[in-house]
Amino acid sequence: MSARLATGLIANAIVRLTEAAGGFPMILAKGDDTAGSILLLTAEKGRTTGLFERVMRSRGDYVFERVGPQNVGDSDEFDQYLARRRKNDPDLWLIELDIPEGQRFVAQLTAFD
Repeated sequence: MSARLATGLIANAIVRLTEAAGGFPMILAKGDDTAGSILLLTAEKGRTTGLFERVMRSRGDYVFERVGPQNVGDSDEFDQYLARRRKNDPDLWLIELDIPEGQRFVAQLTAFD
């Protein structure tokens, strides 16, 4: 088994990459620096466009998969989902990325494993 990067390092790298791409990142909830899960909330011009979670695939590599309510525009349902996730996993990182074509940007963030 190979060593994994610490979650805090990955989160900070995502923030820097978003800034370098012209986006505006914000860490909304800081989780465990070593092994917390990461949720990326994508937005464009302040409008929520998606929610993605970093998950390990069967091959042992990581990808970001879409999670949460189908209708990300329903703020009540979305807020309830995030509250449940934070309650069940206090080590969870929540990072908002306000960037054009957020889903495409997140899909490129697969090198961290």
